[in-house]
Amino acid sequence: MGEEKLDAGLRSLDHYKNKLPTWRYNPRQMLIPLVRLETPYLAWMQRKIRSPALDSYFAITANLGTHTFFMVVLPILFWCGYTSFGRGMIHVLASGVFFSGFIKDLLCLPRPLSPPLQRITMSGSAALEYGFPSTHCTNAVSIAVYALFLLRSPGSVTHPQLRTLLEAFSYCYATSIILGRLYCGMHGLFDVIIGSMLGALLSLVQCIYGEVFDSYIQSGSLMALSIVILIIAVLVRIHPEPADDCPCFDDSVAFAGVMIGAEIGYWHYASSGFAWDDPVPATVPFRLDEIGWPKTIARIVIGVLIIFAWREIMKPALLRLLPPIFRVIEKLGLSLPRRFFVQASEYERIPKHLKDDNVFPSVSEIPSFFTSIRHPGRSRAISIGPQSEADAYETLAYRDKRRRDSLSTLRATSPNKPTSSNPTEGTDGYSTLPASNCKSSGYPISEFLPIPASSKKGFYEHTIGVGTALYASFTPPNEEAIGMHRSPSADRREEEREEREIFSNLEKPRVRYDVEVVTKIIVYAGIASPRVTSVETIYQTDACEVVNAQK
Repeated sequence: MGEEKLDAGLRSLDHYKNKLPTWRYNPRQMLIPLVRLETPYLAWMQRKIRSPALDSYFAITANLGTHTFFMVVLPILFWCGYTSFGRGMIHVLASGVFFSGFIKDLLCLPRPLSPPLQRITMSGSAALEYGFPSTHCTNAVSIAVYALFLLRSPGSVTHPQLRTLLEAFSYCYATSIILGRLYCGMHGLFDVIIGSMLGALLSLVQCIYGEVFDSYIQSGSLMALSIVILIIAVLVRIHPEPADDCPCFDDSVAFAGVMIGAEIGYWHYASSGFAWDDPVPATVPFRLDEIGWPKTIARIVIGVLIIFAWREIMKPALLRLLPPIFRVIEKLGLSLPRRFFVQASEYERIPKHLKDDNVFPSVSEIPSFFTSIRHPGRSRAISIGPQSEADAYETLAYRDKRRRDSLSTLRATSPNKPTSSNPTEGTDGYSTLPASNCKSSGYPISEFLPIPASSKKGFYEHTIGVGTALYASFTPPNEEAIGMHRSPSADRREEEREEREIFSNLEKPRVRYDVEVVTKIIVYAGIASPRVTSVETIYQTDACEVVNAQK
């Protein structure tokens, strides 16, 4: 049986040109040099300051910028009466996750390459996403800016000393997350700067227009609520399709569902007879001195149990019920297929225990989650080498760029020496010199560029896109040594083997099904809605107790 032949559309230099329209491909090609330029500097910085203590610290604190952390913390704000703050947090976080994922899938920019960077993470899915912009930084900065705005607003009743402490914590929190993404090798300066700017912008919009939007939902008709839901649904539909199988869309859909559920719950609860209008409409009744700690803790525990019960019941039920409906829709020609999602007509049933959620863990994952917090060293992963398709394609593209530079250097050292074959010009502007030409000499590719050993930047540049760090040679081999006589067909076969070897080491993405999009929206809309509606019975009882205590 012959070797599997790679499709021409999956060649490293043609991949993004074939997969992306011109208006998305051209900006990507303009920004790629920035990612490559900063990679050796980031590797130098990482190697200079790394320590086991910092590894653990930044790996753990990165969890404070994840979707899971916020999904656990946000409900508590509502259950403890901080409705306005909770809604503001939902708006900035949901929009931050959605629009950062939107930009990631739009431009398909890779993370800084490993090697030379080592990636330190406690999340197996984070490295599978594109790098630009950093969602962690978007979340962290949006929260810090929004918190600082509330602390410094004229209506703030926070004690001055406590306000100073909270402000310092906000600055430290955002700074720690930003520096941690650089230290852990997960993002570059370009990623964190633009991600931080996006977070600050979204918070600014919330600070200026948040109250206007809340009033529109709270006092508006069902039509006003329907318009908001329709806009969110349209944004989900026009979310760009990535060139690679990237999970960014899954997170965006989940938080779009959170936004929908929060608005429905707010609109419904504001019209009930149990919500307070002070300090803002639809405030959940809560006074710690009158309810007491036991009932406060019970409220939180019951609320969390309701959320987990909703997810554990609704998710498998929807994955069973929706495929037949989707098959009918598909027969009517009304389906909206999405790349990397299998349509309902192509499968009979969806496997149980589908590992499809990077936002909110299932009940079975809770023990391992707490174990990772207690023993961070066990769950902390330090990865070297391509981890995603985007990494693999960028590795191959960078190797081709380096081969082109190597050939240029060789020609410069012997300009009058004829060559028997010319390199091919890649579709992204890189001339490709096949790996076989380099390997036939017995020299590693990194020896072709004469960079002084004292140049740290040059050393890390040489380790980009290779499996191991190799020191540069002072003298490059001559042209005869590198086998310029190889035929183009032999070169192509060698390139295909090289490409296949890289992709064979990647973790294969799981199969994703078309019904998962609607399932996520419904499940997460329900998770958000119980924050203000499903535990209404508890709130009603507590509200009566508070009113009686005031009498």
